Amino acid sequence: MEQVKIAVIGGSGLYKMDEVEVLEEVDLPTPFGMPSDAIVVGRLKGRLVAFLPRHDRAHRVQPSELNYRANIFALKRLGVERIVSISAVGSMKEHIKPGHFVVPTQFIDMTKRRKSTFFEGGLVAHVTMADPVCPVLSRVVAEVASELFGDTVHFGGTYICIEGPQFSTRAEAMLYRSWGVDVIGMTNATEAKLAREAEICYATVAMVTDYDCWYEGEEIVTADAVVKTLRDNVDRAKRLVAELVPRIPEERDCHCKDALKDAMVTARDKIPHEVLRVLKPIVGKYFGD
Repeated sequence: MEQVKIAVIGGSGLYKMDEVEVLEEVDLPTPFGMPSDAIVVGRLKGRLVAFLPRHDRAHRVQPSELNYRANIFALKRLGVERIVSISAVGSMKEHIKPGHFVVPTQFIDMTKRRKSTFFEGGLVAHVTMADPVCPVLSRVVAEVASELFGDTVHFGGTYICIEGPQFSTRAEAMLYRSWGVDVIGMTNATEAKLAREAEICYATVAMVTDYDCWYEGEEIVTADAVVKTLRDNVDRAKRLVAELVPRIPEERDCHCKDALKDAMVTARDKIPHEVLRVLKPIVGKYFGD
């Protein structure tokens, strides 16, 4: 199969666009288990794109149960170099309104239960996360979104990632607000960490579904309300993906592609062969493949 260099992680309907020619669905086992769902590979305006429904097509997998490692590893095996993540978030600032899009450039990770590294069992790596999203890909995403949707798009800011699946308490929401965060979600910080370890460029399109419970006068956030607004945003997300994919540069000129170059600290002669075998799609280029 030809390498699929671009992936979109998000809702199950994103690949159902008139512009997408679906070529195949791939069930791709990984050493970490199965991804959330079959990966749909299609051609969009001349570019191969992989679409992965984050929570599976029936939305049966909650954020803490997601096999993040399997999702990212499977995309790496397909040849993916860039991931655009589409996700629902709550707004933590009044000017960021439901229906707006945010392209954040920072994360605060408040999760507690997740496997957020590929490196264990005898191989240690410390990748830099100072700038956790790809600066090139994020800027392209923001530019295309702004052209389509104007001032309802916000570039920059901080996404706080909570464990879930419960929404925040009011006390938690007010604490996070005091930190100056812009949006709140449950998935993207974990994806960003694993994408960086896999040397994949990562960018987030955070679709605002509601104000979090800090907002005075706002009804308490409910899953039904979130899903309704998210569905309303699907068509806009499809428009964005359709216009974005042809604008993504063919070649990479960013730090993401070499994130592991100086990150692995374990003495080479002490790394277990089995670990190298399992992680070959990620570390192979540093060990003669």
